[in-house]
Amino acid sequence: MSNRILLKTVSWLIALTIVALPVVGVLQGWFAADRWPVRYLQVEAEYNHVSAEQIRAAATTQLGKGFFALDLDDVRAAVARLPWVASVEARKRWPDTLVLQVRERAPFARWGENRLIDREGAVFTVPGGDALQGLPQLDGPDDSRAQVVGFYSDLVHRLSGSGLVLSGVSLNPRGSWTLTLANGAQVNLGHKQADLRLTRFLAVLPQLTAAHPNGFQHADLRYSNGFAVLWASNPAPSAQPNDPSKTGAPLPPKPEAHS
Repeated sequence: MSNRILLKTVSWLIALTIVALPVVGVLQGWFAADRWPVRYLQVEAEYNHVSAEQIRAAATTQLGKGFFALDLDDVRAAVARLPWVASVEARKRWPDTLVLQVRERAPFARWGENRLIDREGAVFTVPGGDALQGLPQLDGPDDSRAQVVGFYSDLVHRLSGSGLVLSGVSLNPRGSWTLTLANGAQVNLGHKQADLRLTRFLAVLPQLTAAHPNGFQHADLRYSNGFAVLWASNPAPSAQPNDPSKTGAPLPPKPEAHS
């Protein structure tokens, strides 16, 4: 009796395998790979830095296969190799269409000499990246990238309304911070109590700039009880032909210490 049941079970398994194998084979692309070819490519993208032609060229290298034989992972990998592509979603739509959703990298800042940081904090390099305008310049050891980005973002809010426009932040290997402003001026914060030093400087800055309308070239806040400021020189007055006292170059400005 048991042998009869076993034989019947084996027979059913063989029958199911015979029926299922062709279906699985087609779905997995094991055979009939050239049947039901993918004829259309639908792309959804921003097209800020990646063109439709680039995406199609990358995806086309994976086409030419049947609907079921087309490997979506291979398509994603091919398109993701484009420099500006951050992520790719791919799906098939019966009977003959491949749909791609491509998300581009959104540059947030420059990192070091020739790299960029996207809004997710990832570092990347792209052709022509050095020609991008309006990005802040951030720098520091690679393992401090999150710290530098966070400090920069905090400073943008803290400097709002102060008249100072931040264009860059640098952290040297010893942990010392330097800020660069949009007008080229620099602010040295040092590595100890950087927040406290900046708060103290911003508190008196309106009073100081009232007497120096041209602003400063450099501010050194690395003092325990004060800071030193190098003020920008006033524009030289126009020389009068008959007034020799108003000719020649102005004297360079000197640092002015404040406590």
